[in-house]
Amino acid sequence: MKTTITTRGVDTAARSRHWHETIARTYFPLDLTFRRPEAFDGELTSWQLGQVSLSRLTSDGLFYRRLPRHLSVQGPEEFLVTVPAKSEVRFSQCGKEVRANPGAFFLERSHEPYEFSHAEAADLWVMKVSADMLGGRVRSPDRFCSLEFDATNGANGLFVDMLHLVPGRYDAMSEQTRATVGRQLVDLLALAVQSDERVLTSGASSVRAAHLARIEAFVHGHIDDPDLGPDDVAAGCRISVRYLHELLRDTNQTLGQWIRDRRLQAAQEDLANPACSRSIGEIAYARGFADQAQFSRAFRARFGLTPKEMRAKHRRSTSS
Repeated sequence: MKTTITTRGVDTAARSRHWHETIARTYFPLDLTFRRPEAFDGELTSWQLGQVSLSRLTSDGLFYRRLPRHLSVQGPEEFLVTVPAKSEVRFSQCGKEVRANPGAFFLERSHEPYEFSHAEAADLWVMKVSADMLGGRVRSPDRFCSLEFDATNGANGLFVDMLHLVPGRYDAMSEQTRATVGRQLVDLLALAVQSDERVLTSGASSVRAAHLARIEAFVHGHIDDPDLGPDDVAAGCRISVRYLHELLRDTNQTLGQWIRDRRLQAAQEDLANPACSRSIGEIAYARGFADQAQFSRAFRARFGLTPKEMRAKHRRSTSS
């Protein structure tokens, strides 16, 4: 689904409320301060890509704040990936500040207060993705929120290039293709942030963090193997099993817990994919679960719905 919301035709006195509601509906509730409230203009176009949304926001100068009161009622955690195309953007969260110009991108967490502003008219591309979906590809995605990423080189540039291609191709895509493109965008984002040297050295020694990144990549690449265990992961990452368990203590999860969470997230994406015609049992076995009943219990404990209910929910949302 594609939607466009604009201030054109809206009475000047009503534009503040109109834009507050637009931002809350597209992203989540924020407090807005307008640089020129008497003459504010803005336009926001959104494209839905399965469980991922992409938007392009153009507006006059604004100051956004995610306040503690906004966090009192909240659903699952989400991340925004902001790519400025015009003017400098300032962002601060958890004591860290980013000043991003065109040619960069950064991430914002929904479940922590933050401030976001641009003094001049801005043109922003924003991707919204759930913490579960991003966390299914990389460990602790919240650690990325203090970093500004180069949007012009390597995997980073490919991620941003793909964002820009979506609007021109969107109308010709089926719902299944849109959902696939959404997942591919998250895959590219994960590849981009994991390849940044600062991610490897943030919060831990560079050697330990590099090993953890390799462990993540190996598990993600072998998630469908029902026999995947410590011996396989350690051998694939060229470390000892003892050192593997020592490294995983930094994540507050055992390897078995981490693999199970990744498998459940992959199964959830299968069930949400309208192009996936496999039965629930086939999905369970394909994602490394040897027992369908065990899979269903673990899935419900993780997502609050049975696999059957999850599939029905997404089919209703796709047909509506």
